[in-house]
Amino acid sequence: MAMEVVVDGWLGVGAVDKALFILYDESTTKIPCPSGIILRSRQDLLDENDVRAIESRFVSGENYGYAKTLDQKLFGLKNGKLSHFCMHWHDIDSGSNPTAVRVVSLPSNSLTIFGTISMIDDPLTEGLELSSKLVGKTQGMYAWATQEEFGLSMVMNFAFVEGKYNGSTITIIGRNKVFPNVREVPMVRSSGLLRFARGYVQASTHKHDLATGDAELEYNIYMLHY
Repeated sequence: MAMEVVVDGWLGVGAVDKALFILYDESTTKIPCPSGIILRSRQDLLDENDVRAIESRFVSGENYGYAKTLDQKLFGLKNGKLSHFCMHWHDIDSGSNPTAVRVVSLPSNSLTIFGTISMIDDPLTEGLELSSKLVGKTQGMYAWATQEEFGLSMVMNFAFVEGKYNGSTITIIGRNKVFPNVREVPMVRSSGLLRFARGYVQASTHKHDLATGDAELEYNIYMLHY
C-alpha cells in the first residue's frame, strides 16, 4: 500500500514493494529506496534530514556543500529531444484594440526612434492570417535601442494556449536588428512541459505597415527539451 508525503508542496514520495517514487508534475521516477528513509502515515511531512537523504541519492558528481550536481531522475528528466515550433506574430498598433501600446513616446531628435518603448500582448497564430487558430500570446516589451540603426531590444514571453503545450512558456531576451531577412534571438527561460529547455528563435518579417505600425512576423523556435 502506498503512503504519501509532501515536501515544500511539490515533492511526493510513495513506498510500494520497497521502492521509492519521486513524483514531479506528470513524471514518475522509480529508484531503490534509500536506506534510513522511513515513510510514516499518509500526508505526514518529511523532516529536513529525510529530505537531504532523498536528495543525496541523486547526487551524481560534484558536491560543493551549497551546490551539487543532481541526477536528472530527480526531476523525471529522460533523453532530450529537438523540437521546431513555427507560428505567426501579430503586432497591432492601430485600431480601437491595439495589442502593442507605446509607453515611452518617440524622442523628437531621434532618427532611429531610439528610446521608444512598447508593451505588448500580441496574438500568436498557427497560420499567417490573424483569423487562423490562436496558439499563444507574446507578452512583454520591446524598446528601440540603437542610435545609429533601427534595432530593438526585446523581452518577450511566449505563453502557449493550445494543444499539448497549453500553459507552458518560453522567454526570449535579445537584440532584433529589424531589417535583415532573418534575425536570431536567444531563448533564456522556459516553464511547464518545456521546463529546462534551451534554444533560439528566428524572426522574419512578412509585412510591416509604416503608416499604422502594424507588423506580421514568422517566428521559428528551435529548442532542446525533455
